[in-house]
Amino acid sequence: MTSLLECRNVVYSYGDGTKALKSVSISLDEGQKIALVGPNGAGKSTLMLMLNGILRPSVGEVLFHDRAFQYDSASLREIRRKVGMVFQNSDDQLFAPTVFQDVAFGPVNLGFPKDKVKLYADYALQYVGLSGYERRPPHHLSGGEKKRVAIAGILAMEPEVLILDEPTSNLDPASAEEIMEMLDELNCGGKTIIISTHDVDLAYRWADEVILMEDGGVLLRGTGQEVFGDAELIKRARLKLPIVVDLYKELVGRGLLIGSKPPRNVLELTDLLETGTRGTAFQEVLGKIYICNVDEPDPEGIKDILERSHVSYIGAMGTNAKIMAEHAGIPLDFTYGVIDKCILKALVGKDSLIMTSGGMIDHSLKRIRAYCQESGAEIEVVKLSSPAESGVNRDR
Repeated sequence: MTSLLECRNVVYSYGDGTKALKSVSISLDEGQKIALVGPNGAGKSTLMLMLNGILRPSVGEVLFHDRAFQYDSASLREIRRKVGMVFQNSDDQLFAPTVFQDVAFGPVNLGFPKDKVKLYADYALQYVGLSGYERRPPHHLSGGEKKRVAIAGILAMEPEVLILDEPTSNLDPASAEEIMEMLDELNCGGKTIIISTHDVDLAYRWADEVILMEDGGVLLRGTGQEVFGDAELIKRARLKLPIVVDLYKELVGRGLLIGSKPPRNVLELTDLLETGTRGTAFQEVLGKIYICNVDEPDPEGIKDILERSHVSYIGAMGTNAKIMAEHAGIPLDFTYGVIDKCILKALVGKDSLIMTSGGMIDHSLKRIRAYCQESGAEIEVVKLSSPAESGVNRDR
């Protein structure tokens, strides 16, 4: 992987003399999903503001594509176009009279011509599922909708990196899952995503890399399993273990499970439990997982596909898929954690359908293949074609 953002011996002190960052040296790779975790005062938000050029190091330097940040107006404008920041409180970021004006502010400020501003703003709103909201006042929206507008405002500038401070803060569980799924979709499209969060369960299951911070420095970085596998270090940082890790350790302590490292998610924990109780995690006949690209057929075509596949469960990943399901009147069983839930159903002989689009199709295939390779399960994956096309594409 290629280093995208880097801090070299960065120190930052606030006006009262408090050191928020203490000699932080860290390199962040392109295309990664990165979660900063740590207690209040650890320096997470300060580091994020440093990566966007909002704050300037007292000592040290920040680099983007191996070039040190320059802090003149023109250079900062370009940095903030490439490295977009979404604040914890969306009301701090939304200020225009209408949603469209808010999303268009970035492209307008960058000097884009009118037709390009409209094109980019319309696309960003469509991507976050807010087409038709253009004339609404932002302060009349729900918390989840405000967060989507804030993300759309950054997407309209075509950034390489999205930085989000506590992206699920003050959102209901369903809205929080939808925001994280959107970030997954953006990552599949090539964006590097950096979040800060107090939610250890979210960081553990979502991030490719977790960075544990404490008292203005980096305490540990690695995969979720590596960082949260050290219970004493997590305790020292005044955090708790993710639920799946805590449960795993309790089961191991009782002699109900044997393993060297904790499972990454509920799916892996289920496999461990079934292997321990039945000697095998799989039954003789596994269910199939169908994948349908919602960009191809119309709503009636989706219904036709459902009739042909006779699935027991349906899940939708991504804004477009959920909008398509709503327009087609298709009831959804899964709206988050869709891939793992469909795998779980396949393991008990049930067929399921994943409705999705774009890079999430390949992401779904890779996730299922990776699971099959690790577990030894042979789950058949069927890529469904629209009714106008013949045949299906099968994958094992």
